[in-house]
Amino acid sequence: MSTPLSLTCTSLSFAWPDGTPVFDDLQIAFGPGRTGLVGVNGSGKSTLLKLIAGELTPADGTVRVAGEVGYLPQNVTLDTGLRVDETLGIAAARAALHAIEAGDAADEHFTAVGDDWDVEERALATLGQLGLGHIDLDRTIGEISGGESVLLRLAALLLRRPDVLLLDEPTNNLDLYARRRLHDAVSSWSGVMIVVSHDRELLELVDQIADLHAGEVTWYGGNFSAYEEALATEQEAAERMVRVAESDLKKQKRELVDAHTKLAKRTRYANKMYENKREPRAVMKLKKRTAQVSAGKHRIMHEEKLAGAKERLDEAVEAVRDDDEIRVELPYTAVPPGRTVLTLLDLELKYGGRVGGGLDLRGPERIALVGRNGSGKTTLLRTIAGELAPVSGETRAHVPLRFLPQRLDVLDDELTVVENVARFAPDATNNRVRARLARFLFRGARADQRAATLSGGERFRAALAALMLAEPAPQLLMLDEPTNNLDMASVRQLTTALESYEGALIVASHDLPFLESIGITRWLLMEEGELRATTPEEIGAAD
Repeated sequence: MSTPLSLTCTSLSFAWPDGTPVFDDLQIAFGPGRTGLVGVNGSGKSTLLKLIAGELTPADGTVRVAGEVGYLPQNVTLDTGLRVDETLGIAAARAALHAIEAGDAADEHFTAVGDDWDVEERALATLGQLGLGHIDLDRTIGEISGGESVLLRLAALLLRRPDVLLLDEPTNNLDLYARRRLHDAVSSWSGVMIVVSHDRELLELVDQIADLHAGEVTWYGGNFSAYEEALATEQEAAERMVRVAESDLKKQKRELVDAHTKLAKRTRYANKMYENKREPRAVMKLKKRTAQVSAGKHRIMHEEKLAGAKERLDEAVEAVRDDDEIRVELPYTAVPPGRTVLTLLDLELKYGGRVGGGLDLRGPERIALVGRNGSGKTTLLRTIAGELAPVSGETRAHVPLRFLPQRLDVLDDELTVVENVARFAPDATNNRVRARLARFLFRGARADQRAATLSGGERFRAALAALMLAEPAPQLLMLDEPTNNLDMASVRQLTTALESYEGALIVASHDLPFLESIGITRWLLMEEGELRATTPEEIGAAD
């Protein structure tokens, strides 16, 4: 018995206003269950969700959905003046319930309530499920944090009970605790769900993976780990095929050269026999023509074999994915063990938060800065970077430092990648900047792209290159939520880039697997306005 399809995209085509194509004749269908939609930055994942949700109109083709669609966009923006119950979509029913309870039996109140007599209880239960039980339904959006507003938007969708739920990078900007609540909600979802995410833990909860690559979708059963294993097996086979095709191409080239040599000898022999007239003239002419025809057929046969070998090699190479890694050498970033890199003295931060006593960062330490949304992590980094003045106390950086904020606003959108990097290294020659940029995967024309045209992953790579290649070389690098909006390939590229970095590192992140992959040596937790030491085990065990 076949599984009923809840969502079908047929012959779907879409291009941006400047003519850049995203999809051309895309065919894809989703059935019940949780699907992880993966692909590199710029492959069209978010665009596909917007087309399904009706926020974009396809140039051609159709989207058919059996039932209602609920959509959680990547960037949630809510009117700060709205009340929580209005955001949840229950304000009218709730007001009618209260009126009825107060003795007003007007027909419009019963119409507003319909059959949803437990709407308030369901809303409170859903908020509790997502860790928002402390939020009163009469509060306004302006009174809650950004992470809480994401969960609130999800709560509104869960209350609607849509047939198809679309989630685009839902864990972005969520702290570790909020992520767990969202993971629980995803685990318990029983309808159709399509989730785009770089959050590995979230993708381990899906039932199948849809891999969007070069405008086509390949399906893999199981969660993200199963997908990685299957993809690795495919890539090993593809690389073997490349080696076989390369060997065959060399063989065909040798055979073509050998054939030309043999045919040249035959031709010389036939010409010599003709010149020496050892046989009747008519016979010699016939033999010469026969040799020429035979030579032509032989040449054509070998050239066709060579062309076929080239075509097979091209097909084999196309099957191997481009997973270039950033490889850079940054010897000038090295910090000797024991050298004091940063000192914080009795620091009281703007907007609350403090670092009591003193805190020293020494040598090439790698510090993870963790804590709930709104706890003050970004404020601390901005204060160290000199962007914010402390209320009291002092920060002293003893080495050159650079700060990469979440907004990636270190880039000038009107400048090219190479021009942006040159701003941070004004004494470097153009050739030197380009040579170093190539190691960040910006080669040739890619280095001449304007920053405004870059995808999320490319923009992050360009911003990271600008800071890491700056002069003087940064011996303290601070990153604020660096994996937000990065696909898995870009996270791997970031990890390899940080392996090459020899200076001290402070990283604020909610992404525990990423933090553990970059060799963190000290964990600091910002909690209730205080900074204290912690461990990954303590963080993992916290609710």
